[in-house]
Amino acid sequence: MKKTPTSRIDRLLGAMGYGSRAEMARMARAGGVVLDGEDVADVSRRIAVTHDLPQRMEIDGEPLDPVPGLVILLNKPLGMTCSHKEDGALVYDVLPDRWRGRDPAISTVGRLDKQTSGLLLLTDDGDLLHRIISPKRHVAKVYRATLARPLEGHEGELFASGTLVLEGEDKPLAPARLEVISPTEALLTVTEGRYHQVRRMFAAAGNHVETLHRERMGGLVMPDDLAPGQWRLLDDTEVATIFDGPAAA
Repeated sequence: MKKTPTSRIDRLLGAMGYGSRAEMARMARAGGVVLDGEDVADVSRRIAVTHDLPQRMEIDGEPLDPVPGLVILLNKPLGMTCSHKEDGALVYDVLPDRWRGRDPAISTVGRLDKQTSGLLLLTDDGDLLHRIISPKRHVAKVYRATLARPLEGHEGELFASGTLVLEGEDKPLAPARLEVISPTEALLTVTEGRYHQVRRMFAAAGNHVETLHRERMGGLVMPDDLAPGQWRLLDDTEVATIFDGPAAA
């Protein structure tokens, strides 16, 4: 049986971005740290780090943020970059400011380029991140693309062939599945995450992607009620659905 981890309260809160140990000690003396309905006077005490802590602990009158292991679903808007350091609007800007100080750090699960919108996952769980993006897992990603020119009819066979080699590469793409919605709109399901893959696939077929939106990852579908720029936390059941869903071919 896996042993439940423990941590000093001040160290845990510091790793969650709430502040330094000294700041946590001052907050506790002012009655700002409450556990199981009682003020915590000594933040050097050790506690079990369990997923129910946000229901048991309050910081400055607010429930504790999720403990390490959080998974965030973001409806990424156009114009935002999946980076910690680049100039301009970043996907991390929509999250609480203190989450920038979390350790382990929150990272995107793969990337969507600046001009691609839709389903983006972020997590501080490194093991989960690598499981999702691992080529061995074949987690399918579904993109809705609108195109500059009408489809010619050969694209589905080309993408499903497993022989398409993108410009500048020497390894063929894994088979992908194309579902035609209209002459200039299609859903493309891929299991890889190569640089600008979907855009480059349509370019290889003689077309150009005008807009691109990721609708699905595995069995996880972008909720209709999550507006661009909005996010929510996923529970364990929802995270498990990431490893289900449609195959690419």
